[in-house]
Amino acid sequence: KTWYEHNKFLTPDDIRDLTNETDEYYYNVYTLGNWGVLGNRVFTNWKIEDLTGMRNQFVYPHVGLDFGFSSDPAAMVVSHYDRTRKTIYIYDELYETGLTNDILANEVKSRITDNLVVCDSAEPKSIAELRRYGVNASGARKGKDSVLFGIQWLQQQTIIVDKSCINMQNELSLYKWREDKDGNAIRQPVDKNNHLIDGLRYAYEDEGQDSWTVH
Repeated sequence: KTWYEHNKFLTPDDIRDLTNETDEYYYNVYTLGNWGVLGNRVFTNWKIEDLTGMRNQFVYPHVGLDFGFSSDPAAMVVSHYDRTRKTIYIYDELYETGLTNDILANEVKSRITDNLVVCDSAEPKSIAELRRYGVNASGARKGKDSVLFGIQWLQQQTIIVDKSCINMQNELSLYKWREDKDGNAIRQPVDKNNHLIDGLRYAYEDEGQDSWTVH
């Protein structure tokens, strides 16, 4: 058995978050290193494949970006959508802490060209800075129950994740619904392990119903 004290790569912020964890499930699994369960996962409609041979077909990428800096990462996901098959192919990701907006812009531009990047609109200053650095950035829309509407639309798709996108695989594995006092899942996701998933919702806001927008 291993637990957080065995992980030499944890930052002081990581250790603080783990030792102060208030969610009983996450404390047991990620702080104490006990076995977890796969119940109450938000997404089960995904699988891992090697998409190397398909990348030349992905000419119209959907790109979403969730801002972060210290304890939360800047998280960008790049994917292709096959509307006929209702399939999302996730083939690139950025997941790093400590990136100032100028460095973030360079990282974004190294992965895509002038494609639209739909960003968390809670940071209009960061969006404006990315634009100044040459990124075609736009803020995602917000609306009532937008998180649930976005999740519901993504659940109706088949999601295929390239084997290199480890962080997206982790988030899809760990993102779960909250539970009531009796341990039953309720339709409210735990706000954790969702940085890339939020970016994925942002990227596909125009593909869903006109009535939902991202939060």
